[in-house]
Amino acid sequence: MKSDNQSFSGDPPKAFILLGVSDRPWLELPLFVVLLLSYMLAMLENVAIILASQLDPQLHSPMYTFLSHLSFLDLCYTTTTVPQMLVNMGSSQKTISYGGCTVQYAVFHWLGCTECILLAAMALDRYVAICEPLHYAVLMHRALCQQLVALAWLSGFGNSFVQVVLTVQLPFCGRQVLNNFFCEVPAMIKLSCADTAVNDATLAVLVAFFVLVPLALILLSYGFIARAVLRIQSSKGRHKAFGTCSSHLMVVSLFYLPAIYMYLQPPSSYSQEQGKFISLFYSIITPTLNPFIYTLRNKDVKGALRRLLARIWRLCGR
Repeated sequence: MKSDNQSFSGDPPKAFILLGVSDRPWLELPLFVVLLLSYMLAMLENVAIILASQLDPQLHSPMYTFLSHLSFLDLCYTTTTVPQMLVNMGSSQKTISYGGCTVQYAVFHWLGCTECILLAAMALDRYVAICEPLHYAVLMHRALCQQLVALAWLSGFGNSFVQVVLTVQLPFCGRQVLNNFFCEVPAMIKLSCADTAVNDATLAVLVAFFVLVPLALILLSYGFIARAVLRIQSSKGRHKAFGTCSSHLMVVSLFYLPAIYMYLQPPSSYSQEQGKFISLFYSIITPTLNPFIYTLRNKDVKGALRRLLARIWRLCGR
């Protein structure tokens, strides 16, 4: 008799079972409510920022071009994982098809690496704005912004493509049970019954490149920014400069700290129990908090959102 995780068939399973919090049934209903509310809030916030960035003339600058792409990324992040999680929590069959699982981890890793590059581009924008303010319009021109955004998306796609090609070749020997809320490359590697040394090494190298190199550029940019800000004589000027950058630094911290813990530890020490809750954090909590962080600390975004709401109210009143 073959159990879920024991079979000698070389064929890939037709579906995977996502455990989520099945071992804690009392947690499913409150988590379902939290996920549903967070998903709705994340959708509303990020769509609002995208609309404001596109429609408000005062937000037609490189900083808000990057911000609108970040909001679009967050929309895709949550939509890639949360609907499936909600369906599984509301059903006794907590499954996802093999093809659906492959698409899920492919898109998820594409978006993750894209965000790494995009956050570095945003740090570059802040560096030029504060350290080279007189040359900002010349240096951060529209074509460069479009090239940086394209680089972010294409780099993320390249990383995801390599990961998918390697992961779909893994045999699972009938193993179907994933101790996670959704499909992710580390969880798939952990589930495989074959030697995964090549997958582990490739994942480590690519993640180190896409996480550590952009993070180093971000830290370097903010080192120069801090030095420039400390030279400002006016306390009001220093406060404004720090306020402009603090939102981005908070978003960087929320994204990079879980990613570093999740992907830059040795495979032997990877804990699926801890990993699935960290994955849950950066797949729904971070995309929900990002728009709140930017609107809370940014007068331009708050003003644009108020004007957007006023425009929608006038349209609805007709």
